[in-house]
Amino acid sequence: MYIEANEFYGLTKFFSEVGYYETPMHQKLYNDLKAHIQFGGILAFTGSVGSGKTTLLNRIQNELVEKQQVIVSQSLSTEKRALTIQTLFLALFYDLSPKEKSIKVPTQNEKRERELIELMKKNKKPVVLFIDEAHDIHGLTLIGLKRLVETVGSKGCKLSIVLAGHPKLGNALSRATMEEIGSRTKTFSIDNAIGSKEKYIIWLINQCLQDKKKYQEIITDEAIQKLATALQTPLQIQDYLTRLVQQGHQLGEKIITPELIEQVLRADLNSLEAQLVRNGYQFKSICELLNATPKETNEFLQGKLNSQRKSEFIQKLRDIAIVI
Repeated sequence: MYIEANEFYGLTKFFSEVGYYETPMHQKLYNDLKAHIQFGGILAFTGSVGSGKTTLLNRIQNELVEKQQVIVSQSLSTEKRALTIQTLFLALFYDLSPKEKSIKVPTQNEKRERELIELMKKNKKPVVLFIDEAHDIHGLTLIGLKRLVETVGSKGCKLSIVLAGHPKLGNALSRATMEEIGSRTKTFSIDNAIGSKEKYIIWLINQCLQDKKKYQEIITDEAIQKLATALQTPLQIQDYLTRLVQQGHQLGEKIITPELIEQVLRADLNSLEAQLVRNGYQFKSICELLNATPKETNEFLQGKLNSQRKSEFIQKLRDIAIVI
């Protein structure tokens, strides 16, 4: 079905399979992050769901591994809410001792830190620990990481922690209650790094089209403008172009038009809840953010809450740059 739809429009690959799209902003982020990693400290790299942060971080990791100037460590744990400092120590011990068949991390804090410092000195290189989905990490774990960076730094070792996550991470670090770590963290955002979404859409289609075929043969400029206005991230654009190709193929429409887009766009695409989820806030964390009960939160998201509480909640969302 997908292949037939692609053939119908003269597409030779899927939109999700294209190469890396890089703007001057992407290059600046890439260079800045690489440079800061060399010096140690905590870096936060944020971006909405589908903004391309993981892709950019993977490129940085691959280059660091290839050049062998920095030891790259990565937390592979998928349970970020339950992530503890002990788990992160385990990741560091594993990646600093790649030839060891069995890794044992001391359970006593003093011994654990001393052995880590000895390992870092033995390797004679700066170390960087990458943690993805870091917006779900408990505040105490973040503070523990800050103290770890300071401890190894006092012994002449350089450790960088790269926290990658949704904008929720940056919002959390900017709170007064997180000043201990937030004031020591350099924050970078990939949101809007894509620049012109119209240019990205045209580039994406051209990457997938048969040779000598022009994008104007399968989509109108008005349709491109409509997509660029409605969608926010590269992932959304790839997803909806795929949906449009499927729908157009089923209807026998050779050219994607604004009318076809209207049929495919989800009604709740940019609803308040959808915006919050893209920023890293699931329902439970929305309740915590608003300091509201699940019932109040549901009523607010559905537009049924009384005006006084609604105004309070709207102000809280504006404080984290969520547009109502």
